[in-house]
Amino acid sequence: MPPISRNLTRLTMATLLLAGQLSPAPLLAKPATSASAKAPVDAAGWMRADPKMDRFIADLMAKMTLDEKIGQLTLLTSNWESTGPTMREGYKDDIRAGRVGAIFNAYTAKYTRELQALAVEGTRLKIPLIFGYDVIHGHRTIFPISLGEAASWDLQAIKKAARISAIEASAEGIHWTFSPMVDIARDPRWGRISEGAGEDVYLGSLIAKARVRGYQGEDLSRPDTILATAKHFAAYGAAQAGRDYHTVDMSERTLRDIYLPPFKAATDAGAATFMTSFNEVDGVPASGSRYLLTDVLREKWGFKGFVVTDYTSINEMVPHGYSADLKQAGEQAMNAGVDMDMQGAVYMENLAKSVAEGKVDTARIDAAVKSILEMKYRLGLFDDPYRYADEKREKATIYKPEFLDAARDVARKSIVLLKNKDNVLPLAATAKSIAVIGPLGNSKDDMIGSWSAAGDRKTRPITLLEGLQAGAPKGTTVAYAKGASYAFEDAGKQDGFAEALALAAKSDVVIAAMGERWDMTGEAASRTSLDLPGNQQALLEALKRTGKPIILVLMSGRPNSIEWADTHVDAILEAWYPGTMGGHAIADVLYGDYNPSGKLPVTFPRNVGQVPIHYDMKNTGRPIELGAPGAKYVSRYLNTPNTPLYPFGFGLSYASFAYSPVTLNKAKIRPGEPLTASVTVTNSGARAGEEVVQLYVRDLVGSVTRPVKELKGFEKISLKKGEKRTIRFTLTDADLAFTRQDMSWGSEPGQYTLWIGPSSATGSEASFELTE
Repeated sequence: MPPISRNLTRLTMATLLLAGQLSPAPLLAKPATSASAKAPVDAAGWMRADPKMDRFIADLMAKMTLDEKIGQLTLLTSNWESTGPTMREGYKDDIRAGRVGAIFNAYTAKYTRELQALAVEGTRLKIPLIFGYDVIHGHRTIFPISLGEAASWDLQAIKKAARISAIEASAEGIHWTFSPMVDIARDPRWGRISEGAGEDVYLGSLIAKARVRGYQGEDLSRPDTILATAKHFAAYGAAQAGRDYHTVDMSERTLRDIYLPPFKAATDAGAATFMTSFNEVDGVPASGSRYLLTDVLREKWGFKGFVVTDYTSINEMVPHGYSADLKQAGEQAMNAGVDMDMQGAVYMENLAKSVAEGKVDTARIDAAVKSILEMKYRLGLFDDPYRYADEKREKATIYKPEFLDAARDVARKSIVLLKNKDNVLPLAATAKSIAVIGPLGNSKDDMIGSWSAAGDRKTRPITLLEGLQAGAPKGTTVAYAKGASYAFEDAGKQDGFAEALALAAKSDVVIAAMGERWDMTGEAASRTSLDLPGNQQALLEALKRTGKPIILVLMSGRPNSIEWADTHVDAILEAWYPGTMGGHAIADVLYGDYNPSGKLPVTFPRNVGQVPIHYDMKNTGRPIELGAPGAKYVSRYLNTPNTPLYPFGFGLSYASFAYSPVTLNKAKIRPGEPLTASVTVTNSGARAGEEVVQLYVRDLVGSVTRPVKELKGFEKISLKKGEKRTIRFTLTDADLAFTRQDMSWGSEPGQYTLWIGPSSATGSEASFELTE
């Protein structure tokens, strides 16, 4: 086909789309509806048709009063725990009255059985409750925080962590988790960056699928599965200034290309529920957005589960300035597509009146009720409402040794080696005296991080000190001094410095365990600084002056600005909050029993002034590369390089990996035709190790400007010393698709650059062309 203009190309593609010769937009196209078409999911057995269930639910709903239906749409917290500003007294009376369909923050087999009995033995229709809980990165056995798990780039390990979480949670009466959080997050000031998979769309989408499949398994009727919740729909990770609950304002193109894909991936993996976000999108609070909840989620993606709000987010549409009062807020939420109201009791108090006034159609309420009852049926709760409340199973399940082993393994895989000057790590046998210094060196509280569910943070977690002492070679001593504080108010103080410096002076090596207190990240934990809080930085500088080798073990839930440390200390490990077995996992890496393999799922800035910074930014019309060194009129800072401290995908190993030049099986491809890119990776180091081989692509010219680089594939491999392996990636034009200028989804012909390498910043390069 002869060359044609890009505008004409888009018209040609639109014509082919109408003719059925190209696939429709995967994000905003309606699902197939023909009887022979496959369901738009690849791991959602619960979506299979079930005529028996349909008859059961229809018969049940025919008996229900409007008040009983509204009760099914109401989710209240028990008094076990509270995660927000309100607590409704008398929730047990509400259960007895049939005014509640689900309860959260209730667990243990005994307690959930007690509450379930109120519903199935004390109400007219005996409809069982669903019990939900924030099982985010483990239930009793706590895995690394979600951002840490993402740093493993190991989808099977992440899925296994979710599966174990589901097994433990379900053994304690929980049917439903408010996880995974699939928000793309590119502002480390936002505390909830710790709960997601980082900044990248491709990696985040694959992790979303892995977690959904881990929680839900292949069959929801199994009593060791729990419903997954894709949250927060949508764009919560883009809160302005990184301030939690703040406004989100972005283009439709950015919403489609960056923030919606992980939610679409969760839908495709069969996520049973979605949770609305607190923020507004295009001026409309998410819990009132018909565009998001009906047009996109249900009509275009074919979602068949139910939608729940986040904590009191319907109520919050009033202070948003979108609703005049709670009654109107409830009407807007219901008509937009919200099925269940979490904790706000807005539906409970107002919805019947709205129906009477004709402001909410009963058909919409029936649809919401049906979607909730269907999940209760598929979980087997109508057959046996107590099937998840088995104390014998509970006792035999939680903290199984194999679960703890898995937590240790995932924690090791999540650790990222950021610096290793002169191969100071792994610790040499000559290091006979090790000083552990810093507020995170022996703090059980901090090891499991925020959103640690039912995890025991007082006795179970293995601290870094305990891990190092347990794994120390014969004849090696490990001593501890706290030295510094991470409390904001302790900046400028030097309490404890003398003890720490004295210990450092008589030790062979210093392990500086520093970072943030566990509750400095997570919900409502935004910061305007990314520096080490308290007086940790001052102590780190004082330790440097002792002349001893210093290894910084960083524990936090966000990227920190550690440019001084990168320049001055000998080695740096990002350990995140590593979970119940975290101390053992870190010790495994420090002693060399495990070769670190983690890669960053998020960019580390040099300082907060670079934020937002992510690897797939746009080039601008005056990129710094076009100017001479020191040029003024280019896109740059006066006092800081444009480059990050550590790029997305970066992580070192105790091994060394050499990459051959990239080879392509062809220089040009047509739509639908595969392109194979190959590279040979050799372990040129002295020991076996794992490497995450990463594939990036750039569309050089588009109908709209394109990012400088986008992740399109990766493979984690293990190589013995001297071993080499050829890795092959296959791309088609579908992998190059984006939201084009006319808002259609697809690729465009033109020139592309491709890289394969160890991070987003380096790699072997090749070029190819996508033709008409």
